[in-house]
Amino acid sequence: MDTFKFGMKYWKRYLPLSLLAKFFSLVAILCDLAIPLVSAGIIDYIISYDPASPPEPGLFAFLFEGTLGAPRTWQLFGNLALIFGGLFLLRIIFLYCKNVTFQWCGLRMECTLREETYRKLLELDGETISHYNMGELLTTMNRDTIIFKEMYSRIFMNLFDSVLMIGVSIAVLASLHLYLLFIPLCITPFFVAALIRYLSRARKLFRAIREGYSAINLDVQENIDAVRIVRSFGAEERELEKFDVCNRRVYDYSVKEVRLTAKYNSIFMGFQQIGYVGTVIVAILLVLSGNIALGSLTAATTYVTKIILHITQISRSCFMMQNQLVSGARLKKFLTEESAVPDCPSALVASPRPHIRVENASLVLGEKEVLRHIDIDLPYGKKLGVMGGTGSGKSALLKSLSRIFDLTSGAVRIDGQDVRDYPLEAVRAEYAYVFQDVFLFSNTVDANIAFARPDTCTEEEVFAAAETAQAARFIEKLEEGYATVVGERGVGLSGGQKQRISIARALIKGAPVLILDDASSALDMATEKRVLASLKEDCPDKTLLIATHRVSSVMDCDEIIYLRDGEIAERGTAEELIAADGAFAAIWRLQTSDGQLDDSSYGRGEL
Repeated sequence: MDTFKFGMKYWKRYLPLSLLAKFFSLVAILCDLAIPLVSAGIIDYIISYDPASPPEPGLFAFLFEGTLGAPRTWQLFGNLALIFGGLFLLRIIFLYCKNVTFQWCGLRMECTLREETYRKLLELDGETISHYNMGELLTTMNRDTIIFKEMYSRIFMNLFDSVLMIGVSIAVLASLHLYLLFIPLCITPFFVAALIRYLSRARKLFRAIREGYSAINLDVQENIDAVRIVRSFGAEERELEKFDVCNRRVYDYSVKEVRLTAKYNSIFMGFQQIGYVGTVIVAILLVLSGNIALGSLTAATTYVTKIILHITQISRSCFMMQNQLVSGARLKKFLTEESAVPDCPSALVASPRPHIRVENASLVLGEKEVLRHIDIDLPYGKKLGVMGGTGSGKSALLKSLSRIFDLTSGAVRIDGQDVRDYPLEAVRAEYAYVFQDVFLFSNTVDANIAFARPDTCTEEEVFAAAETAQAARFIEKLEEGYATVVGERGVGLSGGQKQRISIARALIKGAPVLILDDASSALDMATEKRVLASLKEDCPDKTLLIATHRVSSVMDCDEIIYLRDGEIAERGTAEELIAADGAFAAIWRLQTSDGQLDDSSYGRGEL
């Protein structure tokens, strides 16, 4: 029931049009059900025709008035052609209107659901998103939205049509003779019992099939991202075998679903035949006993057939609904997820020259405490270096500044105000990030650089940012220069080239705080030195935070902190830390022993 209510939140926007579609369907069904009554009346009239006696009054008595309605006359044929043609035409017109209306409503709901899931994907924090694998997200955003909207558009319409058709048919049969309902009423309990068992087993199979499709999507996505790794390790056969396992699992469950459907369709078809044959026998007995006319026999068999067919349609609709309920439950779970980093509706705007303070900051991710009692003062324009071993908390600290993660305790303040009191958009506007794991969109080089300001960024700004990031020379050597299209995740470029494009992208944003999170790891020493020198020259006033494993990147920072197990183990200038002869000094001696820091010619070919 919760899934139904969740879906109605979106479907109610199109409720007026949905009701209009049901009105069109009502008219079409009444036209369809009128045809057997007309046929029955004609048969009874022709059989009992007597020129000396006027026709009995009734709904269609106008067809038979006087000599115009005499059998074997063109006048009667013309009247019948008009009435049947009018009913058929009216039914077709209203069926067309119904189909267009409810399909439009369904497509609009599908579009809305897809927009909502994408918006939720962008709103949720990284920790919450990490609970979903890529295959699950892709299935939710694509397959589930399509399947779930079908329940509110097509399935509900089918159920409405079937219930209306059955209800009117039962009323007409009852008006002809109550005994005509005897067989349908007898087989209904058996039909319902079979349907309940059928739906219970179908839902389990649909849930398993959906999970199988999620596994396939995940496997495909991983191999798209890791295609070079798979090839370099010669692991194509192993990955193919892994995919075959997922594919076979979906196949096996689909075969079970087909067998289940075939089995119960045979059972429902048996009920249909029993109902039809039984009602014909009852109708014949009623005709022979003089309780109903022969025309009523033909009408009765038609209405019983419609009743059985639409009971079967209800069973199929309920069967399909099990799949849709599974998809709807997944959509509901995703769209009702609460972000661990909630937005603040305030109107506060951060300063263009922010003074940032980190006060007694601690952060727990999962069950691990990744930051402990961190205190940092960052007046505008300060250059801070962050060092530490793998897993020491460098990235977590930098991401906490812009609320990619929210601190478990303590606070990050901008100009004395807790960042949680600012809107997320205002907080994140203060920072331009460059991550170690670079992502480039499948677009041109200049579009990737201008990502932060696609509508306002000029060519001159793109060229200047690329020059500062030491990327201009290799970009100009590409086949189409800045108009070169790079693949997803920057396929076709080296790691160092992608990192420099990402630095240029961060510069275009123009944020007052620039964060380099191990952003030069793929650059050689000389190129890294030129990039950092260019940044400090072109952005002398910006606050700069550099997280790195290389002492060369932080030697001239105003302050360096060294993290160990989420705590600040050492802090000071490079000279002070070297003199303290701690962990930083040990790394400095290790990395400078081969003289690479002074090799300005190393990596010149990269330019």
